[in-house]
Amino acid sequence: MKKSLVILLSALIFIFNSQFVYAEVSGLVPCKDSPAFNKRLKQSIKKLEVRLSKYEPSTPPALALNNQIKQTQSRFDKYGKAGILCGTEGLPHLIADGRWNHAGDFMLPGLLFIYITGWIGWVGRGYLQAVSLSNKPSQKEIIIDVPLAMKFSLSGFTWPLAALQEFTSGQLLATDDDISISPR
Repeated sequence: MKKSLVILLSALIFIFNSQFVYAEVSGLVPCKDSPAFNKRLKQSIKKLEVRLSKYEPSTPPALALNNQIKQTQSRFDKYGKAGILCGTEGLPHLIADGRWNHAGDFMLPGLLFIYITGWIGWVGRGYLQAVSLSNKPSQKEIIIDVPLAMKFSLSGFTWPLAALQEFTSGQLLATDDDISISPR
């Protein structure tokens, strides 16, 4: 009873204090309010304008530099509008502390990374299992059978469901008899 009361009080304190903690994340401030961030913008634009002054206005290098200036301004504007936090040096920082308001900083790209690497692993696993049944499996590992590999690649996007299905049916994990044990 006491333990659950302590947990409940801790949760309530965290919820009420989280609003105050959000305001201060290790000294980070929104990029749009950061003097160092704005200084970096001005320095970047100034460097490009100095390079631009060396070319005639309608030449290809001048047009490319004008485009680069617009892209730089657009990038800094996006960082400012996105609510990304900057440090004292004026650089954007990723916040990976588990708060949902920073999910776009790390958690969503992290989940996308896990999905893509899982896709690659699942497709590779399926391909190796398929070629192991052929006459010369080592040859098909060296020289990839492209039509077979494409078949697995195109069906690999459903890998989480396929993995769950194989896990629940018992096909995903090897049995204890298949695992070799060192005699030591």
